[in-house]
Amino acid sequence: MPDFSFDRLRRFPDVEADNLFAVDASDRLILDEAAGVLAEAGSGEVVVIEDRYGALTLGAAALAGARGIRVHQDVLSGELALALNAADAGLADSYHSLILGEELLADARVVLIQLPRSLAALDEFADAIRRFAAPDVVVIAGGRIKHMTPTMNAVLRRHFGELQISSARQKSRVLRAAAPIASATEPTVSTWPNSVEHADLGLTICAHGAAFAGATVDIGTRYLLEFLDRMKTDARSAIDLGCGTGVLAATLARRRPALRVIATDQSAAAVASARATMVANALADRVTVVRDDALQSQPDASAELIVLNPPFHIGSSVHAGIALKLFEDAGRVLQPGGELWSVWNTHLGYRPALTRLVGPTHQVGRNAKFTVTVSTGR
Repeated sequence: MPDFSFDRLRRFPDVEADNLFAVDASDRLILDEAAGVLAEAGSGEVVVIEDRYGALTLGAAALAGARGIRVHQDVLSGELALALNAADAGLADSYHSLILGEELLADARVVLIQLPRSLAALDEFADAIRRFAAPDVVVIAGGRIKHMTPTMNAVLRRHFGELQISSARQKSRVLRAAAPIASATEPTVSTWPNSVEHADLGLTICAHGAAFAGATVDIGTRYLLEFLDRMKTDARSAIDLGCGTGVLAATLARRRPALRVIATDQSAAAVASARATMVANALADRVTVVRDDALQSQPDASAELIVLNPPFHIGSSVHAGIALKLFEDAGRVLQPGGELWSVWNTHLGYRPALTRLVGPTHQVGRNAKFTVTVSTGR
């Protein structure tokens, strides 16, 4: 068996810092609580959902001998980190990555989950497990207690007849669910994505469970929408960086019919949501939606216009690193004279970073919470 140590796991290519970790006590607790069922599972019967950087997948492979592990990670940087960590541990052949759905979960008998912060994401995961996994599936879902709520128990109880709650250990806890509840509807039917019509925008927004803001319009995005008609009026193409459900991309495409739009996000749920949003608004032929780590698939100096509402969380941690990564990539991809329009929480003070990483930056709007800036590519 290959040598394996949690201490060797890295977050790269995600943001790395002294206060950001690739593994925590909840990963270890999930694996310890799952040891018995992992030992009984056959090849291809173990599924891991929302493994952040590979601790659950590689721990199951190295410590429990699991093989043919099927893995779903919403965030692309997590997928890439898992691949690098697996190669380093000599476990690259122990798993394969899949989107959320039947292929991921068919006949699974053990499902390990690092609990998402979003209840909607947990509901979509649980619903998919209920529909596709084996009748005797056991779900071991864990997290840090400070991020867990009693409502998570209620979500799991909607889909499973049995739920056990572990004792706390190192500020972590595990929920063990079993006995999936059969549905009266066709098992392949899902209620996701959720769709909401926004008459004020003339858009129908679609959202999978893990998509930020769901089918609502984030207030930062709504503020940035006020400036769309001022954004580089001669641009022939635009990129919605960190597109979420695709609100900015769809609105740009609708208001400016000659514009070619790319919407990009590293979240699988966001990409699926944005694609559904484009279909719902008859824009699928006008907007190309891409899953990407920032703008890694885009060539240098290729974009005339980029719009961005950057996140300020990395997982459950408030950290500027993800925004700085997006700014840097936008600066690389933006053409000289191109424009990056950004909206951000004013207290974050991103203007100096935008000037350094992208180009001359000036404020074009500010309200009680947000600042909108335009940065010109060098």
